[in-house]
Amino acid sequence: MYLFTDDCLLGVPEIDSEHERLFEIINEIHALLGDDAKSDRYDHIYELIERLKQYAKEHFQHEEAYMERIHHPELELQRHQHAVFCDKINEADILLSGSDQTRFLDDLLKYLITWLYRHIIGCDLMIGKMPPADTGKKVPVFTNEYLTGIGLIDDEHKELFRIIGEVHRIIHDEFIADKYDEIVYLLEELKNYTKFHFADEEKYMQSIQYEGLAAQQRAHDAFVARLEEMDFQQIEGHQQETLEEILEFLTDWLINHILNSDKKIGTPVS
Repeated sequence: MYLFTDDCLLGVPEIDSEHERLFEIINEIHALLGDDAKSDRYDHIYELIERLKQYAKEHFQHEEAYMERIHHPELELQRHQHAVFCDKINEADILLSGSDQTRFLDDLLKYLITWLYRHIIGCDLMIGKMPPADTGKKVPVFTNEYLTGIGLIDDEHKELFRIIGEVHRIIHDEFIADKYDEIVYLLEELKNYTKFHFADEEKYMQSIQYEGLAAQQRAHDAFVARLEEMDFQQIEGHQQETLEEILEFLTDWLINHILNSDKKIGTPVS
């Protein structure tokens, strides 16, 4: 069974309940897939997949309408990602007619649930937490507000802010005409250092048997997936706009994660 956990909650009741329902439908399919005694299980599975298609489509429409109302800057990216999810489910129409249905369904469910976890934690959790696209951009600065009280983690967070700050400096440096090479270098540095930091952070949480480790690992996995998805060709073609969007997401995600997740690591459980 795939669990809809508290770290997937946005705090927007309609969206949260619809996310939970998506998990429920996928779990219903998963349960039927493992029920060898049910002779007509595939008929029920097909019905559930059709229900999942329709429900996902309706949910994405609701979510996009909400993002449009609050002027969420990642609306277009979200629309693209929603289309990817729907396209993947639609593959079932072709592939379920083949002979190896069980293997295909198992692979499909793993893909869908991994996508959901990463999308919710890596994208949806930022809905309502990012400034609208037309607001001014501020230089990201590490302040005492972000201190966890754990020296290693705080030092590595400061380094992440330093790298993001360098990206900000280059983006807004009018004397750098072609920023592509420097930006790609810094984004690779950020990606590598982020992985290094997350490994250190998770190792520390393991050492203190931190109960929130699994949720942290899901969040880290989702963030790294976003970094891996960065389209350098798009950056080269639309440098200023694309780079500002990337910078805004990286900064806001990091701040939100530190304030709402990492600071709990250094807080004793009462």
